[in-house]
Amino acid sequence: MTEQNAGQGQASAQAPQRKISRVEQAAILLMSLGESDAAEVLKHMGPKEVQRVGVAMAQMKDVTKDEVSFVLNQFVDAVGGQTGLGVGNDDYIRAMLTQALGDDKAASLIDRILVGGNTTGLDTLKWMEPRAVGDIIRYEHPQIQAIVISYLDPDQSAEILATLDPKVRLDVVMRVASLETIQPQALQELNNILEKQFSGGAAGQASRIGGVKRAADIMNFMDRAIEGSLLDSIKDMDPDLATTIEDLMFVFDNLKDVDDRGIQALLREVSSEVLVVALKGSDEAVKDKIFSNMSKRAAELLQDDLEAKGPVKVSEVEAAQKDIITVARRMAEAGEISLGGAGEEMM
Repeated sequence: MTEQNAGQGQASAQAPQRKISRVEQAAILLMSLGESDAAEVLKHMGPKEVQRVGVAMAQMKDVTKDEVSFVLNQFVDAVGGQTGLGVGNDDYIRAMLTQALGDDKAASLIDRILVGGNTTGLDTLKWMEPRAVGDIIRYEHPQIQAIVISYLDPDQSAEILATLDPKVRLDVVMRVASLETIQPQALQELNNILEKQFSGGAAGQASRIGGVKRAADIMNFMDRAIEGSLLDSIKDMDPDLATTIEDLMFVFDNLKDVDDRGIQALLREVSSEVLVVALKGSDEAVKDKIFSNMSKRAAELLQDDLEAKGPVKVSEVEAAQKDIITVARRMAEAGEISLGGAGEEMM
């Protein structure tokens, strides 16, 4: 996998033997800081970021001195040209985060940093285990469940739905698909109810949630068996809605529709181990797309790894594919790649 990046990026005297993803770099940096300093940094990260970095830290094995030096040098280079101007200024922090993350994603992070550092109400659910959130909303009205599911990140929502009864799951997804806006007072009321359970202060301001696209995003992260069963049930109730959701979903085989530049960017963020497992269950078009965007030697090595891998459990293949799709969706949301999809002409 290293050869595919040959000639790209800046060379470094401390460059490690393997490609280190950005998440792994963050994990190595935090582990180098020590417990107390790392904890201070984590306080200013969102739940998804904390989860990704935490998983990377837990999976770290045999980190070499060269890899640590490389990460520290990258960090020093990144902050070397910066000054303290504006640091501590609320307007500066607010503008910086909004520009980097967009209005919606920056809102809750800004509140945590600038308004006392407490996460309350609906935002508290983002920090909880999916099963715990499922237990909280299990006996609420389906419309309340749909609002909560729409509000949370799609991957977390998918895991929460998996804990619910199949009939409830179908009802909630149908309601999510039909949701477009919610009155601020209603969202505030729900937020206040949750705050009474968790205790806290500030309320969220978002009023536009849900919709067919949101339903499709959530289903993208579901276990394939649950996703298939749920989609069949939606087809029975509303065939047109099911077709629209399918058109908006992005699955692993859709990678063949991503442009070459996007595939190359994605490959830089995916480990060779995960890629090998994911490709064991993909069609030839996807494999050809991947191979054609690697150097000849890297493609040959990957093909050798695929042949040597042997049989792989379907669950492992699906997990690896979902890992890659998660990375692809994150990069798409950040504007780094374009996923393409149904109704979009690709070259």
